[in-house]
Amino acid sequence: MDRRSFLKNASFAGTAAAASALAAPAVAQGKMTWRMVTTWPKNFPGLGVGAQRLADRITAASDGQLTVQVFAAGEMVPPLQALDAVIDGSAEMSHGAAYYWQNKSVALSFFTGVPFGMTSRELTAWVRFMGGQEIWDEIYDQFGVQGFLSGDTGTQAGGWFKNELTSLDDIQGMRFRTPGLGGQVWQKMGVSVTNMAAGEIFQALQNNTLDAAEFVGPYNDLALGFYQVCKHYYTSSFNEPGLATEVVVDKAKYQALPSNLQAIVRDAAQAEYDNVASDMYANDPRALATLVNDHGVITHNQFPDDILQAAANAAKEVLTEVRDNGDALVQKTMKSYLGALDILRTRTEGTDQSFVMAREKYFDMS
Repeated sequence: MDRRSFLKNASFAGTAAAASALAAPAVAQGKMTWRMVTTWPKNFPGLGVGAQRLADRITAASDGQLTVQVFAAGEMVPPLQALDAVIDGSAEMSHGAAYYWQNKSVALSFFTGVPFGMTSRELTAWVRFMGGQEIWDEIYDQFGVQGFLSGDTGTQAGGWFKNELTSLDDIQGMRFRTPGLGGQVWQKMGVSVTNMAAGEIFQALQNNTLDAAEFVGPYNDLALGFYQVCKHYYTSSFNEPGLATEVVVDKAKYQALPSNLQAIVRDAAQAEYDNVASDMYANDPRALATLVNDHGVITHNQFPDDILQAAANAAKEVLTEVRDNGDALVQKTMKSYLGALDILRTRTEGTDQSFVMAREKYFDMS
């Protein structure tokens, strides 16, 4: 997708959407309309499309009893105020990433991505079957909302850089867009870190407000046009090993729904989490081929060893500080997360990784 066309589509109809957003949610003949505000540009590959598909799933499965109307980033509220819109009652649902709200509770970062932490499959196992959802519910109860996993990008790309990184010295003082606990890790390594919404990153790179940026991966990054400014692309992230997105609902309104509609919202979110994962997995490698073959992007599978070692050390420091300085609920979240990781990594590293290494070494049908 051409970046100019994408951004044109992303900003279309904002005025009309904002005007319609002022109305209260419609309730007629037992039917309701809920408003979902998102952190994503309109028609954004994978994530924004996934939010719309989730809304459509709920609407169709409920046979119109619960219609979900989607507002892209900026159409109703600024992208990084999406959760606040649900908390203050301006919207019934938001779609984003839990670590965007770590200023409310750092525990929320554990439900998105942790440096050197869980892969997507591990995170899902923890949330669904090892107590993660129950802890997440406790965190969001403080704000009167309920969160569900709603999308999965898999292991994200490490980021876009204007020059190749050869050592730890190359990143000192670098201005880098990256959020969450991963941002704190980069900061400990000497990087100046900021977070900004997807639609703002390209211009910041272009006018040299940023030296480098990471967002998601090839599928999204191609649409955002980062290759026009940066040519060096690190394709494996240590700070976002299995990033999840979330859908958040007003808990009181959710619990007031009939049980069948509650189940539809919950199960549609789970289905869309898995669907987004497949969408990203299918389209990331194809987008990467386009970046390399059509736009001359230079890829690097991994950061230099001294950056990785410094990052691992910094990650341990960040997580220790989170544990030692956090409240009881933060400490409970971290204990559950790390306990689950100790168990789950034995499967990932002892079974899955061994198979992948064997396939890479011995099997080729091309």
